[in-house]
Amino acid sequence: MTVPLSYYLVLSGIMFLTGVIGVLLRRNIIIILLSIELMLNATNINFVAFSHYFHNVAGQVFVFFTLTVAAAEVAVGLAIIIALYRAKSTINIDEFQLLKW
Repeated sequence: MTVPLSYYLVLSGIMFLTGVIGVLLRRNIIIILLSIELMLNATNINFVAFSHYFHNVAGQVFVFFTLTVAAAEVAVGLAIIIALYRAKSTINIDEFQLLKW
């Protein structure tokens, strides 16, 4: 018994929507970073689901590279968050005028 492709697409859509809502509504930098990761994982579910559906491994290989880039993004993002926290003693995005032009 296999799981239909539509189940994976619905799960991915819900995850992506949750990530978008987290980015738009939250003011904590760490929550925003986690929401971006949630959106990346939602797209990875789509890649793997379509890769299995079309019997092609290209989607799974693309997920491997996406996860590698996401891990690097998290490392750089956390380093920036730590630097900002040391400078301002807060991680609330509204407190940072430094990032505006």
